Amino acid sequence: MEDIIELLREKNAEVPVPLDLPDEDDLVEIEEQILISLPDEYKFFLLEVSDVVFGSIEPATVTDSSSHTFLPEMAATAWDRGMPREFIPICEHATGYYCITQEAEILRWQFGDGIVDEWPSIWNWAKEVWLES
Repeated sequence: MEDIIELLREKNAEVPVPLDLPDEDDLVEIEEQILISLPDEYKFFLLEVSDVVFGSIEPATVTDSSSHTFLPEMAATAWDRGMPREFIPICEHATGYYCITQEAEILRWQFGDGIVDEWPSIWNWAKEVWLES
């Protein structure tokens, strides 16, 4: 996990308006907004690397409510489009969403097909999907 965090930090792109990392209070607010608790592993991911901008993947963020990647908005849209309510989207993709379960497993959910891929943790997903994007 630490090596993946280090790789993401190294690849973080310079952007005109950098993202902010959340704090614990921000995460509590997000949980209250989406009415579901975030798995601990996902909280750690958000606290450590949710400010990273890299590749073609845009993971959900929690500090800027006007962002198109703002988790509560992404979740509302994903659930409205048919993704099961027990899944929390972590990233939109062309045909659906990458999402996390309460057991912290990452799934690729597609419109019409449901679950088509899975990863044992968000760090595996970051290494195999995000860092390869």
